[in-house]
Amino acid sequence: MSASLPVAVCGAGAAGLVAALFAARAGRRVVLVERTADGGRKILISGGGRCNVLPSVLDESRFVTDSSPHALRRILRSWPLAEQRAFFERDLGVRLALEAESGKLFPASNRARDVRDALVAAARAAGVAFRFDTEITDVRPGTDGGWQLGFAGGDSLDCSAVVLATGGLSVPKTGSDGTGLRLAARLGHVVHP
Repeated sequence: MSASLPVAVCGAGAAGLVAALFAARAGRRVVLVERTADGGRKILISGGGRCNVLPSVLDESRFVTDSSPHALRRILRSWPLAEQRAFFERDLGVRLALEAESGKLFPASNRARDVRDALVAAARAAGVAFRFDTEITDVRPGTDGGWQLGFAGGDSLDCSAVVLATGGLSVPKTGSDGTGLRLAARLGHVVHP
């Protein structure tokens, strides 16, 4: 597999933007593919347009899985909450404020757009290339152990790795319509309803 092939991140929501940013900061060439014109649409509507960024306290009992509870704990503990808060406040420059009644951390500005714009700007600064208004229709094994993304309109992208961060089914108008789940299922992953 050619080392010059990019990592493709599919979806420019919070998870996709963070994945693209961290891959680029680790020295990888990254192409972030997003169906909408600007990405981060669920970020913009979360928390009533204020974006509840993080909980103030991590309660592991609030997370459920059909997989191993041990694996879930490892995932939750892999990026401690204090480090996540530092990422937003120090790395991105988005000061967070506690809403006492909900126990959630919001941007001090109460503007979800500040969170989305900071993530996009940081990804761009790290060298992430964006392909907005691009619909992914297929993910398939490529040549030499890589992958190929197929797009509506017929063009494609060869890449060394693919991160599917396309959301679930929660808010279709934001791009979270199940496309990523269908792509994952076609690749043989088990998708639980």
